[in-house]
Amino acid sequence: MAENRSFEDLVAEGAAVPTEGWDFSWFEGRASEARPSWGYARSAGERLAGAGAVLDVQTGGGEVLDHALSGAEPRRPVSVAATEGWPPNVAKAAALLRPRGVVVVAAPDDAPLPFADEAFDLVLSRHPVRPYWAEIARVLRPGGTYFAQHVGPASVFELVEHFLGPQPESVRGARDPERERAGAEAAGLEVAGLRAERLRMEFHDIAAVVHFLRKVIWMVPGFTAEAYEPQLRALHERIVREGPFVAHSTRHLFDVRKPGH
Repeated sequence: MAENRSFEDLVAEGAAVPTEGWDFSWFEGRASEARPSWGYARSAGERLAGAGAVLDVQTGGGEVLDHALSGAEPRRPVSVAATEGWPPNVAKAAALLRPRGVVVVAAPDDAPLPFADEAFDLVLSRHPVRPYWAEIARVLRPGGTYFAQHVGPASVFELVEHFLGPQPESVRGARDPERERAGAEAAGLEVAGLRAERLRMEFHDIAAVVHFLRKVIWMVPGFTAEAYEPQLRALHERIVREGPFVAHSTRHLFDVRKPGH
C-alpha cells in the first residue's frame, strides 16, 4: 500500500512513469476524476458516424479519437486527419491511428492548420491548449461543426496553488467559456450549445501527484520533483495524515456551427 511506502520511493515511482499520450490507466487506484455527464468520446463517435471529412485537433496520443472511431463503426467517415504538436505524441498517435487510415500530421499548437479552406465538415478537439477560432472557421465547410471538450477556468487550482501560491484573477479566469464563446462568434461561428461542469478529483498518494504534474505540463510550468521537493513533502504528509487530496477540474463542451448550407 502507498501509505506504507516512503516519500522518496513514491516520488521516484511517479517520476519514472512514461508521460506520452493521454492514457491515464496508470492512475487507477491512485487518483480519480469524475467524468463530465455528456461523455465526450461517445458523443464524438455519434458525430463521426454522420460525417464525411473529419479533423481532430491536438489529438495527443490519439487514444480519444481511436475510441470515438470505434463508436462510429460501421458508419465511419470517408477521411480522417489529426494534428499534434508534441513529437512523442505524434509518434504514438501515428502508430495507433494510421492502421485505421487516419492521416496524422505534426503541427504546432499555435500555428495555422496545414489544410485547405473548407476541407472538413467536422472538427473535433479534446482539451486543446486554446481554440484557434479563425483557423477552425477557415477549415470548416459551410454548415460544418466544431465539437470539442475544453478545459475550463481554474481547473485543478487547489493543486496548482499548493505549488505556486495564490494566482491572480487574470490567471484563474483564463479559459473562461463565455470569453471563448465570444471568440467563436467573432470568427463568424454560431455557438449552438455550451455546457460546463465542475468535477471532483482525488489524489491518493504523492506518486500520482508527481506523475500528473509531469504529464499535464501546463499546470505547474517547469515542474520537477527536485525543484518542488518541499511542497511535495508537505503534501505527502498531508495525504498520509488526512487522506486523499481533493481538487476540482472544470470542463466545458462546445457545439459550434459554421453558417451556410
